[in-house]
Amino acid sequence: MIVVCVLLLGPSAPGDALVGRPLPAGAARDVVPNRVITWNLCNPCGKSNADRAAEIATYAPQVIGLQESCTGDVKRIRDLLESLYGLVYHVEYGTVLQNWGRCGGVPWSPGGYGQALLSAAPMTDRVVVEYPDGGSEDRGYLAVTTTVDDKPVRVFNTHLAQRQQEDVRTEQVRVLGAAVGEYDRAIVLGDFNATPDTPELAPMWTLATDTDPQCRPSASGTCDTTTDWYSKFDYVFLRGITSLRHQVHPTAYSDHDLLQADLDLT
Repeated sequence: MIVVCVLLLGPSAPGDALVGRPLPAGAARDVVPNRVITWNLCNPCGKSNADRAAEIATYAPQVIGLQESCTGDVKRIRDLLESLYGLVYHVEYGTVLQNWGRCGGVPWSPGGYGQALLSAAPMTDRVVVEYPDGGSEDRGYLAVTTTVDDKPVRVFNTHLAQRQQEDVRTEQVRVLGAAVGEYDRAIVLGDFNATPDTPELAPMWTLATDTDPQCRPSASGTCDTTTDWYSKFDYVFLRGITSLRHQVHPTAYSDHDLLQADLDLT
């Protein structure tokens, strides 16, 4: 019976009950309309969705892009954000893999795994693209149109192939870049599994800049690291948009930190 429950509900994560973690002093009191965050949740890591929700609530972004996310976990995080912190989000899923080992369900009907976007404003024109070659597992991107800084904007969320798969990422960036290049103004969130100076990211740098003004593909650039292994893998690429402020928020609930960007879309 225990095994059946694990299959149906997914890997256990302590602390998913409706018990709120007090937010730190200085936490946002409401959704910040010009703020976006990207965060790889780390899966399977057995972390509490209540703790994940508290991390998001602390910064209360208008839009957050999640990677390595199970649809069931995202639903619980969204529900906790509303019930515990009064933050109401719409959600869109970019599922590219069905995996009961990661996400629960049963072998013949496993849970969805991939990207997700939460937005305080409605999202339209959802597109989910699975890359022709995902590498060691299926990968893709999710794109929607939503509102940031009271302006409509196209938002992309992606997770590229693992670190040792440079050739695969090169083709994935080509596919993603072709879609991003169709828009004069776009935000690209995600875990690119590559440092800024890697050749496979060059096409992204021709289209957009990172929210960190000091972070560039040249060796002279200095980028804040975003992972537990002290690498910059997570990006908020901006096309036709100005970054006002960025901050990396270390967290105990993933091997990736939250990357925040406050933006000016005027």
